[in-house]
Amino acid sequence: MKYALIREHLEAFSVTLMCRVLSVSRSGFYRWAVREKSQRQQKRECRERQIMDTYATYKARYGAPRIAKELQAIGYPCSVNFVANVLKLQGLKAHNGKAFNYGSHALTMHNVSENLLWRRFGANKPNEKWTTDITYIWVEKQWLYLAAVMDLYSRSIVGWSLDTGMTEALVTNALRMAFERRETQPGLIIHSDRGVQYRAQKYIDFMVRHGATPSMSRKGNCWDNAPMESFFSRLKVELIYTQQFHSIDEAKSSIFEYIEVFYNRLRRHSSIGYVAPAEFERRAALAA
Repeated sequence: MKYALIREHLEAFSVTLMCRVLSVSRSGFYRWAVREKSQRQQKRECRERQIMDTYATYKARYGAPRIAKELQAIGYPCSVNFVANVLKLQGLKAHNGKAFNYGSHALTMHNVSENLLWRRFGANKPNEKWTTDITYIWVEKQWLYLAAVMDLYSRSIVGWSLDTGMTEALVTNALRMAFERRETQPGLIIHSDRGVQYRAQKYIDFMVRHGATPSMSRKGNCWDNAPMESFFSRLKVELIYTQQFHSIDEAKSSIFEYIEVFYNRLRRHSSIGYVAPAEFERRAALAA
């Protein structure tokens, strides 16, 4: 639609010029721009965000068929053709075939740590084992990145950070919040995947200065960090997929409320006896 084309290029050209070139009226464009979106359009935009988010969540390994299956599994059905069209419009394809060239840089892995957890996700006390990861959130045609740190003892999110860039600073800030909130002892294990941010020397040095020991999942094995995968999955289903964020600030506010109010203090977790993390830690402290 011509009006949609004009809206997409507002930052580059004036409305007057684009209306003249496309032979439409300015008043018609402004009426179209302010009208309330139909339920059908809102549903379509919601599905597009979910598709983009799922594509990023699985680190571009899923193509249209698997993304469609994943959305169907969590109660958001859409056709494979619709998913394929969204990916095509965004210029995206799965990184799982002969057409994708990973390049030699993908094989260079510095600062890879041993897997110290081996899927032993239980902990006997707070601040014995932490796990951390990054997820992607699609907001207003750009990515927002969330790094989180979980204490495996209570499943509490003890540190987190949001930014528009997936950098070493993002994961360091999440870890800094966790260290500021918790009283840790030397020997704390902090588990992550092998992402370049978690292998950054500054991040590792920051962790070691606090007496912690890095641990990393095996290459391409998401189940080695299953608790964080589960947390991000619940975040998407219970918050991200149910709302349309109109700004980064709006998304940040909602994520803050979800983590600090709902998830840590109210949401019941099956792995800790169907109580919230804060309540689990309170009861454990009283029993000690």
